[in-house]
Amino acid sequence: MNENDLKIGENEEAFVITAVGRANFEYAVPIRELVNSNEGKKSIRLDLKDCTAMDSTFMGVLSMGALKAEDNGTRFEIFNASDTLKRLLTDLGVDELFSYNTGSPGETGSAAGGKADMLTTAETVEEAHRKLVEADSSNAERFNDVINYAAADVERLKKAGQE
Repeated sequence: MNENDLKIGENEEAFVITAVGRANFEYAVPIRELVNSNEGKKSIRLDLKDCTAMDSTFMGVLSMGALKAEDNGTRFEIFNASDTLKRLLTDLGVDELFSYNTGSPGETGSAAGGKADMLTTAETVEEAHRKLVEADSSNAERFNDVINYAAADVERLKKAGQE
């Protein structure tokens, strides 16, 4: 991920996120942190105008964000998603978690953080894929190996950190 490929800003009512290029697990960690800290915003707005692809971890974190937003009475809005990106979300059975819009989602802020540590990344990968299975149980067969691998990686990294 280049420094300007993910930008996160906020105003009184919304967080505004812009993803550029191929949105992958590196993009997922800052969004996960934002979703976990979201309080008092009416919406989370994600602009995908310049996004060319999304991996499953990124889509899992988006799903996590949409489900948490729903619990908090917040809207999770996706702006300017191409038909290809919408199809990716549809194929995972999570497309209905979002509202889709065109136009400007509002001003974005500065580039989102640096590279996450390995443990945080592994935890994000595991949680994102678990959320995809929770959102649509037909994803279990597709992502069980990823979940198991990420869970083992989390345990390995935690043990390594204790030594």
